Amino acid sequence: TTHYLFIVVVAVNSTLLTINAGDYIFYTDWMWTSFVVFSISQSTMLAVGAIYYMLFTGVPGTATYYATIMTIYTWVAKGAWFALGYPYDFIVVPVWIPSAMLLDLTYWATRRNKHAAIIIGGSLVGLSLPLFNMVNLLLVRDPLEVAFKYPRPTLPAYMTPIEPQVGKFYNSPVALGSGAGAVLTVPIAALGAKLNTW
Repeated sequence: TTHYLFIVVVAVNSTLLTINAGDYIFYTDWMWTSFVVFSISQSTMLAVGAIYYMLFTGVPGTATYYATIMTIYTWVAKGAWFALGYPYDFIVVPVWIPSAMLLDLTYWATRRNKHAAIIIGGSLVGLSLPLFNMVNLLLVRDPLEVAFKYPRPTLPAYMTPIEPQVGKFYNSPVALGSGAGAVLTVPIAALGAKLNTW
């Protein structure tokens, strides 16, 4: 019982770190305009937390469980902002679960090989999470309209939303987010696994 209570308590607390990684990426305005930052922080933090708990239990499926806790917690926060009078699109709930399922599948398919989970699973998380979340953000009605019409009261002056310039392919947020997320996820996940062995 203590074993699983530990998993629940720490997973909920790590959710706070993940959904507030960079703070502004949790909200529609900056989650859209700073998609690369979102992709890097969310993919690395998901991989580190999920791999840590998956290796802690040794059970494939733990990563998906971890992502589900974060998703539920974020929907509660979304409901809280909505209750305060902000529009439904003010907060976009990140899509963590499919990437976590890929991580679990890797761990299961490689017969619980932690190195394969870190290298292959971490790469899959880094590549898939930006794609899933770009589709998620495309469903938002008008992120810039929401940003200007409903500014957050705690938003610093230097983070005031600005109209993004139209970029070329090499400025593509999906390309940059996927590449950077995939490259950075593996070493950071390896560090998480190393901490798990201490």
